[in-house]
Amino acid sequence: MHWYKDGLKFECTKCGKCCTGGPGYVWITLSELYSIAEHLGLDDTEFVRHYVRKVGDRISLIERPNGECIFFDQGCTIYPVRPTQCRTFPFWKENLVKPSAWESVAQQCEGIHQGKLYSEDEIEQISESQKGT
Repeated sequence: MHWYKDGLKFECTKCGKCCTGGPGYVWITLSELYSIAEHLGLDDTEFVRHYVRKVGDRISLIERPNGECIFFDQGCTIYPVRPTQCRTFPFWKENLVKPSAWESVAQQCEGIHQGKLYSEDEIEQISESQKGT
């Protein structure tokens, strides 16, 4: 049983605060790469040339010089096909470790404590879906 056994509320407001800020990585799988490329009407090679960087043996979306996701423009321009890393936020393991971690993220994310109440099982399922990205 977790500290969030009674569930947690969250609804994405599409504010972009999780898409902007400091530099980092947005890991994508090959299937996500293909989906995003198709969504943008690009062939895979062109998409990779313009929007992807290799980091070790993984791939990440590139960022603008200010740390914003390359696909953030007053909202996510690839929202329907956004990567798993984006779809699972804020239900990341590091945010679920303890209540204070969740509350720390809530200071930056206006969607936390709003909208749908996710059950403990739903939260675990979402969090586990991050593996492999």
